[in-house]
This record gives sequence, C-alpha cells and structure tokens, in this order.
Amino acid sequence: MISNSPDRESYEISPRFRQSIEQRIVRLERDAETDELALANLVHEDHLRRHRRLIVVQRTEALRMRLFLDRSRTRMPRPLISL
Repeated sequence: MISNSPDRESYEISPRFRQSIEQRIVRLERDAETDELALANLVHEDHLRRHRRLIVVQRTEALRMRLFLDRSRTRMPRPLISL
C-alpha cells in the first residue's frame, strides 16, 4: 500500500533526468501494448508464457518509475546571471 506520510523519502532530480525517465516510461508502456497485440500470433504455450511475463515486467517497471517520479522534485536550474 502506498502512503502519503511525511516519512517517505523524497529525491531531487534534474529536469533532464526527469525527462529521460518519462521517455522510458512511455517506451515501456508502448512496448507492453505492442507485445499484448502480438500475443494473438503466438502458438506455443511456453512462448506465450514468456511473452506474458515480459509484458508484466514492462508494466511493473513503468509503474516503479512513475512512483519514483511521484516522490521526486525537479531541481530548479541555476540562474544564468549571478546576482
């Protein structure tokens, strides 16, 4: 269960790293959808089992990354002009 307690650890990440994680999430979810469509073309039960496992791993990893981003704050870029 996910709680919103203040005890949870929070991370500060760069905007570039956040963007990289967001792009990875999109790829994982897109690949999982594509792999689900490919299930209809598979015949062998062992191949079906491994392919289903791949889909679960892709969706689990995407969820794990989303949860990480939920706990993260994006670091503000440094000012270009020193004050």
